[in-house]
Amino acid sequence: MNTIPIRYKLRSLLGRPLRRSLNAGRERFLSVAGNGAAKAQREVLRDLLRLNAGSQFARDFGLSPEMSPEEFRHNVPVCDYETYRPYVDRMARGEHQALLGPENRLLMFAITSGTTSQSKLIPVTSRFLSDYRTGWQTWGVGLYSMFPTLPDLNVVQIASSHRKYLTEGGTPCGNISGLVASMQNPVVRSLYTIPSGVAEIASPELKRRMTLALAMSDPTVGMFVTANPSTLLQLLEHMRSNTESVLRDIQDGLQRFVTLPGSQGTQLRKRLKPNPARSRELQRILQQRGSLRVRDIWPFLNLLAVWTGGSAGAYIGHLQQLCEGITICDHGLHASEGRMTMPITPDTSAGILEVQTHYFEFIPLREADSANPIVVDASQLQEGEEYYILLTTSSGFCRYNIRDVVRCVGHYGQAPMLEFRHKGAHISSITGEKLSESQVVEAVQAAQVNCGLSTTLYTLTPEWDDSPGYTLYVDLRREAEGRQLETFAAEVEAQLCFRNEEYREKRGTGRLRPVQTRRLPESAWTALLQTRLQRSGGSLEQYKHPCLMPDPDFRKVFLEACGLSPKNSDQRVDASRN
Repeated sequence: MNTIPIRYKLRSLLGRPLRRSLNAGRERFLSVAGNGAAKAQREVLRDLLRLNAGSQFARDFGLSPEMSPEEFRHNVPVCDYETYRPYVDRMARGEHQALLGPENRLLMFAITSGTTSQSKLIPVTSRFLSDYRTGWQTWGVGLYSMFPTLPDLNVVQIASSHRKYLTEGGTPCGNISGLVASMQNPVVRSLYTIPSGVAEIASPELKRRMTLALAMSDPTVGMFVTANPSTLLQLLEHMRSNTESVLRDIQDGLQRFVTLPGSQGTQLRKRLKPNPARSRELQRILQQRGSLRVRDIWPFLNLLAVWTGGSAGAYIGHLQQLCEGITICDHGLHASEGRMTMPITPDTSAGILEVQTHYFEFIPLREADSANPIVVDASQLQEGEEYYILLTTSSGFCRYNIRDVVRCVGHYGQAPMLEFRHKGAHISSITGEKLSESQVVEAVQAAQVNCGLSTTLYTLTPEWDDSPGYTLYVDLRREAEGRQLETFAAEVEAQLCFRNEEYREKRGTGRLRPVQTRRLPESAWTALLQTRLQRSGGSLEQYKHPCLMPDPDFRKVFLEACGLSPKNSDQRVDASRN
């Protein structure tokens, strides 16, 4: 029977002073959020303006630490990435003070996944990294208090390289998670099952093999952490489909595939040595049960920490089926541009606005199309309302519209509690219905429950045949008869009508045809993922599958990317037939 090694319990004991310090920081954050959020936001704005006061951007827009929030808004318009592209391009060539003050050191550029456009380079500075790490630590120490066995256990965190390439000026570009992993001290590093060198493996297939072999070799894992739940699903599905080959990797080791130089390569080869005892143990369970369940592999597993809001919610039901009895919690709304919320309980994706890190402003969703939209600060948010969120950060971005739509679900004292809804770009409107990605996710989830069908991957997109309407491309987990697909299409249609009044009205007047469904094979979805990653330059861990694609040419792009045509793809099913 698996037991927790004594050395892990000693490690946990030695880590108590650090956890007490981190918990004190968490209590300070909660106190500020509860009693001093407005004051904290004003101080953050002054501090950030002071930090980057010597930059070219600050001079161009007349910024100074003494200016009021009203003066700041007057001087700087609401910005998108194109405002910053010329400054970032100069930074990439080595002119760091284009956006940053002289004491604000640039460490790397984070590459976005390009959800709404081509990939972008986001500056990551020493101050930004410190805030980023503090946010994760504050969130994590809260979980340790809720799950008392976690300090004795290990963590599987899936990260990507922060050095995918160098800019002309020699600055590394990649993922901030890889930078954090590479900077951890040996004691903290010992908590993590996956060595930092795995992030440097270029081949996605080899990286997956190493990650699975390392994770399955460690029965003392207490938590998995990654951004997108689809990453975990991919790992678990690969394990289920290729159990014997994974067990061979554990038995024989994967040392021969490690080509990394230096200490990272040495450490990785050591960790990927043959482990025949663990392989035999798992093989014995496999023979007894016929399959390896998540609980069989990791008997102490408490938590899966992934995004659960917005389109990521589409994966949670399937993840719950594979990981029955294991808590799935959200680690907050964050992106390459900054961390925005701090969940304080594991049962919701909503979190407290991180009022001590960035300066935040908000555009009410109803003002999105206005030429001169109303902008409010954090103290003015109303419960139940949805907003675009604007960030001013230590990396030099001011009033940056990240295109995330959030909903205020309440308040923690003075600070708003926010949940992520969808990317602003993921709103489709053929005839004024303004269908959002979050509505699509909720509709398909409800339809799956009501119809008894399971589809992990799906995309709704507007299409025009004889009349305009929406087609839902699906990857069903098991074969379904035509009649079942008809029922599913009709149920998705009904759920969309229930959730969107304008959509219901447009359907009632015949301006939109009924939802149609089209089933596509797994290979088609894999081809789409690869095509989108190639275009965006982002990593697999960052990839956000589009549950709603507003582009009416998506069908053509999708089918061409997958080598399909309407003639050889599955038959379309119309909701009106049911």
